[in-house]
Amino acid sequence: MIELEKLIRKNVLKLKPYSSARDDFQGTASVYLDANENPYPSEYNRYPDPHQVTLKQKISEIKKVPVSQIFLGNGSDEPIDLLMRAFCEPCVDNVLIPQPTYGMYTVSAEINNVEIKTVKLTPDFDLDVASINKSINAQTKLIFLCSPNNPSGNLLSFEKVKEVITSFKGLVVVDEAYIDFTSQAGFIPLLDQHPNLVVLQTLSKAWGLAAIRLGMCFSNKEIIAVLNKIKPPYNISLLAQQAAEVGLQQEERKNKWVAEILRERNELTYQLATIRSVKKVYPSDANFLLVKIDNAKSVYKKLVEGGIIVRDRSNVILCEDCLRITVGTPAENKALINQLNLL
Repeated sequence: MIELEKLIRKNVLKLKPYSSARDDFQGTASVYLDANENPYPSEYNRYPDPHQVTLKQKISEIKKVPVSQIFLGNGSDEPIDLLMRAFCEPCVDNVLIPQPTYGMYTVSAEINNVEIKTVKLTPDFDLDVASINKSINAQTKLIFLCSPNNPSGNLLSFEKVKEVITSFKGLVVVDEAYIDFTSQAGFIPLLDQHPNLVVLQTLSKAWGLAAIRLGMCFSNKEIIAVLNKIKPPYNISLLAQQAAEVGLQQEERKNKWVAEILRERNELTYQLATIRSVKKVYPSDANFLLVKIDNAKSVYKKLVEGGIIVRDRSNVILCEDCLRITVGTPAENKALINQLNLL
């Protein structure tokens, strides 16, 4: 068990959250004169549900997680930021971030003036548990683990992640933005076994809903209650809630897209390996590939000139001379290969 009250910032424990008009009254009525809204009907004159009840019920059905254990954010970036604000005292506490990984963990820590401890992943981009344990101290409140990892694309070792969760006294945040592209269940099934576990997922990747900025955070109900306590009252717009509800009704379409992307990932891996300047295509469990290539920066610039945009990761630790390439449609992938063959 974790002692949650010792992890939460004292001012957050004492905080009385803002109570919106939709918090004071929940249900339906014929006349709403409580929220200072424009009374004349348009599609959007009323504030959205601050608790996103209908949407959470649908997510609960899909993910097999109680509504009380679901937090929805403006992308996964919002719960990342809220976790920092809820659990890390600025200039006192620290977070641990194995590198390389998703950059917003670092940005959020820097914005909140929280010290960052880093450890390198192994050369094959897995956890170095011994280094993690050596880096932890009494002020370490959060550990961020991205699996499948960005930019390397691989799943972290399940047993190593579980070892970190089991041994660490703070919160372990497992970011599973790309979990739909794997055959693994991820860490959501372990939530009830580990009260310090937080799992992030998203509708931006497999579900094809990046534009609506809808991130999902799963944890025990006490941690979710803390996030709800400090979030903005209407953090998910009505438009986003409606689009998500429609998108989540099309799970077959999502599964079809995933299957097509996986087929294209295999084909793209094969085609890239035939290019002489490509030194390595790293194994991927995501919808992108990390590719080691001669003169990556120069290749990146030439691809841009040809209207093809990939991500230059050359300056990232362990990713020297690497490009990160999202798996596109067959036509897009063919255009990429044709352009690379001309360089």
